[in-house]
Amino acid sequence: MSTILFSHSACLDHETGAYHPESPERLRSVLAALEGEDFMFLDRREAPRATRAQLSLAHPAAHVEAVLGAIPSDGLRPIDADTVVSPGSGEAALRAAGAVVAAVDAIARREARTAFWAVRPPGHHAGPARAMGFCLFNNAAVGALHGRKAHGYRRVAIVDFDVHHGNGSETLAKSDSELFYGSTHQAPLYPGTGMDNDPAHPNVVNARLPPGAGSAEFRAAFEAPVLPALRAFA
Repeated sequence: MSTILFSHSACLDHETGAYHPESPERLRSVLAALEGEDFMFLDRREAPRATRAQLSLAHPAAHVEAVLGAIPSDGLRPIDADTVVSPGSGEAALRAAGAVVAAVDAIARREARTAFWAVRPPGHHAGPARAMGFCLFNNAAVGALHGRKAHGYRRVAIVDFDVHHGNGSETLAKSDSELFYGSTHQAPLYPGTGMDNDPAHPNVVNARLPPGAGSAEFRAAFEAPVLPALRAFA
């Protein structure tokens, strides 16, 4: 049973301006690497659009409409100091979240054991009613909550290993005791969250790493505290 790869060319049309670190080149580099011989057996599929109803599993409907309504007809428009949208950003965001939803559906139907989505914009800084940190919608949370609604998955885990803490994902998990969020990230660093763990939220686990952390530090962070907390979450 092969791994399914979900992507869409629309994700390259999310323009953020010259020198912006979240550029189309990031995705082009990933897709180029996935053309290598090691990945020749990937089941490659086109990401569908997420529906408003699917996005509204993680975000209020008013926020969904506000984000999509902010997409300009030409040029660039800032959402915040870091987050920029352009005419192609709405379609890219719908395909990015839709890729995760489609991946969850494919796993639930036993079409594969694993799936990977190569998409942008990213998602883990997006809170329930806030786009920030290059992120418009919280793609992983949309997929997790879709799995619960559409397929009856009661307890779902999101494990995040970005250099930045996923503050939006953490916020969603803190309001949902059956959604696990575990993160390894450099701290202190943007966005200034993920500095500690709250005993009132055992489903949220943050493992801080120092600048320049390598494999040994990552393994240690997963061995304690991330994996023990994930096992306890069941």
